[in-house]
Amino acid sequence: MSRVVAQRKKKVQPQTGLEVMMREYLNALLVQNYSTNTVSNREFLIRQFIQWCIERGLAEPVEVTRPVLERYQRYLFLYRKKNGEPMSFRSQHSRLVPLRMWFRWLTRRNHLLHNPASELELPKLGQPLPKTIFSAHEVEEILQLCDVADPIGLRDRAIVEVLYSTGIRRMEVIALKLYDLSLDRGVLLVRQGKGKKDRYVPIGPRAVAWLQKYIAEARPQLALEPDDMTVFLTAQGEGFSPDYMTSTVKARIDAAKLGKTGACHLFRHTMATLMHENGADIRFIQEILGHVKLETTQIYTHVSIRTLQQVHATTHPAAHLGRDENAPRKAPDPAAEQLFQMLAEEAANDRE
Repeated sequence: MSRVVAQRKKKVQPQTGLEVMMREYLNALLVQNYSTNTVSNREFLIRQFIQWCIERGLAEPVEVTRPVLERYQRYLFLYRKKNGEPMSFRSQHSRLVPLRMWFRWLTRRNHLLHNPASELELPKLGQPLPKTIFSAHEVEEILQLCDVADPIGLRDRAIVEVLYSTGIRRMEVIALKLYDLSLDRGVLLVRQGKGKKDRYVPIGPRAVAWLQKYIAEARPQLALEPDDMTVFLTAQGEGFSPDYMTSTVKARIDAAKLGKTGACHLFRHTMATLMHENGADIRFIQEILGHVKLETTQIYTHVSIRTLQQVHATTHPAAHLGRDENAPRKAPDPAAEQLFQMLAEEAANDRE
């Protein structure tokens, strides 16, 4: 009879004071109803800093001083990626902001007597517009290359149609459920979008038709029991991960060989740009995109979904495929420039 050997329990590595305080901070964010995506992103960025501190013998919050944070800022500035390129100032900025918020929280909770990050100067950010925008014709080229006779091709056609028609974010299209779709009314419900806000978004007739075709013909071939009603499914019958959704849409763009790169957010910006050029008021575009407010439109409070549908039907390029590409464009206004800057910042944050 063989002897049973008891398995030794692995020793749990002791946490540093920085790690303990990070965990308390993240739990506090969850209690305050921050989204899991926001909390996960902050944990990832704060852990990078903690690892940098541990490598330099720093383990407790009280050991982090303003000079330490300035050293970390210089480290980010001098850091080089695998391709030899420096980290963008926007990326450096996005890694420092969570630290400022964390140390402010530590100070307010009396874990620290002084906030070492209170006077940390963040990198100044420029206002670059996206390098890539599709024309309406280029979007049609991408759509036409989807093999709709194949379930996966039909699914991808429906995904791109929804992204282009509604301008919803990557995580919002991933989270769509069948019961969020009111296709007979031409709207869909985005649940717990950015800022944990629900909103109705108009969807054009062509996108509705392709979505209905996908749900009727392709989705039953992909779905597995128990079906959680997620709209878009992978070949394995699961919901999309953010990275897989990005790679799927990027592959469709690359297949068109337009010489332009991007993924989900590119259709969001394209939709907003083309609708504005076709005459849509920037306030209506703001509402469709789910932006809380613009400084230049603070007087604006609410738009009915019926009004948004009318604006969408009048100005979305998919409803005007025969429009002259060389026709005069609407001149940009300050509110539009601010909206497109916000879209650019969204895209940059989405890549981090």
